[in-house]
Amino acid sequence: MSSECSSYLNADKVLVSGFSCPRAGGDVRAVFCCGFQDVKYCCDDPHSFFPYEHSYMWWLSVGALVGLSIAAVVLFAFIITVCVLCYLFISTKPRSKLDTGLSLQMAGKTCC
Repeated sequence: MSSECSSYLNADKVLVSGFSCPRAGGDVRAVFCCGFQDVKYCCDDPHSFFPYEHSYMWWLSVGALVGLSIAAVVLFAFIITVCVLCYLFISTKPRSKLDTGLSLQMAGKTCC
């Protein structure tokens, strides 16, 4: 059993000629053509071919970094806001104890 990998342009825009799998001197189990449109190789999994250029993964990484950066800034702003509000709550609290208006009496004695 063998598979044919068609020719393709690699990331440097150089034409790589087609080849058949398994390659001479390679793993005999690698009978399927795998990879991307700009990087192809022989492998043992028939579902490892993606009809996209390899560079699309870079944009996914950049998008993930931007999203994580925005989430980190929002979390940092939330933490700063909570700290400022706690400080303001504690610093504006009245310092004196409130008078409850109750007088203390000794047990067993009653007033006139």
